[in-house]
Amino acid sequence: MARVCQVTGKTPIGGHKVSHSNIKTKRRFLPNLQKKKFYLVEEDKWITLKLSTDALRTINKNGLYSVVKELRAQGEKI
Repeated sequence: MARVCQVTGKTPIGGHKVSHSNIKTKRRFLPNLQKKKFYLVEEDKWITLKLSTDALRTINKNGLYSVVKELRAQGEKI
């Protein structure tokens, strides 16, 4: 599970590269994933997550601890 966001679950999707002459060839659209280290104050430890930039915005909005709680409820090991 290399290119999967741990929070949003975004994965690569398929599509077409379209040339000037309208020839379509297969290609993959990869999610914008970043490896990011966070400090969990409640547990006094560092965690590393592989996130899409959309998930970074979610963490900024909802808070790191609430996002980690949701992930653990879904069975993700963090």
